[in-house]
Amino acid sequence: MITAEILKDRLFFIGGPCVAESYEVCRQIAEFAKSVCERLGITYIFKSSYDKANRSSVRSYRGPGIKEGLEILKRIKEEFHIPILTDIHHPEDAEACAEVVDIIQIPALLCRQTDLLISAGRTGKWVNIKKGQFMAPWDMRNAVEKVRSTGNEKVILTERGTTFGYNNLINDMRSLVIMKQFCDFVVFDATHSVQLPGGLGSCSGGQREFIAPLARAAAGAGIDGIFMEIHPHPDNALCDGPNSLPLNQLETVLKEVKAIHEFVKEVHKKGQRGPRT
Repeated sequence: MITAEILKDRLFFIGGPCVAESYEVCRQIAEFAKSVCERLGITYIFKSSYDKANRSSVRSYRGPGIKEGLEILKRIKEEFHIPILTDIHHPEDAEACAEVVDIIQIPALLCRQTDLLISAGRTGKWVNIKKGQFMAPWDMRNAVEKVRSTGNEKVILTERGTTFGYNNLINDMRSLVIMKQFCDFVVFDATHSVQLPGGLGSCSGGQREFIAPLARAAAGAGIDGIFMEIHPHPDNALCDGPNSLPLNQLETVLKEVKAIHEFVKEVHKKGQRGPRT
């Protein structure tokens, strides 16, 4: 069970394949990431989607669907005893997902959809809202308030880049600080932030070489958690491969992020205590 105390206690990592390609792929990733996080003292939350309804092309792989997808996620949760996150695209999916997952995610392109936000909030589960690529950080307050209007205070905001011309995103690290002013938990999505939306014509491209530097910068800005899509063979992934991090790079990136995260927390603590006399 995820509590606010757990999320505040130490850095948390949300990670997994973009879509639940198969139980075998999800299992391999969950086992590897859990092991890394346990060694590093990081809270791990497994992430994968049963349906990606906003793919660039009608020919793109969307996922196994809600029934099979939730069965895969349930098996991963029970086998590894880890929290699970998945996203929803339709309000009517919220209740079914809430029976399995610990965090319901609102996709960035749907972060203004009132019915979707309220249906997620009514489940009583944690709700992770991805900031739209078209949204100013201060306007995300409205999305948070929609969830809170249901009586659910368990909200997380995730930054994933801002549209910069065609087929490109940039990151304004100020948004992490701004959103922290009205939401207790702010996450940086280091892999979608390097995405090139529609950059390959019928699918998105990506620049995964920038994942690590952006993750380090976000840690310096004071994030609570880091989000990354990870895959054993990103070039063969069925979705978001160009912007996914290979498993063999995960431990190095998380070590760096954790070190900066802990340094920033210690600096803040010293500032709150005041100077020594």
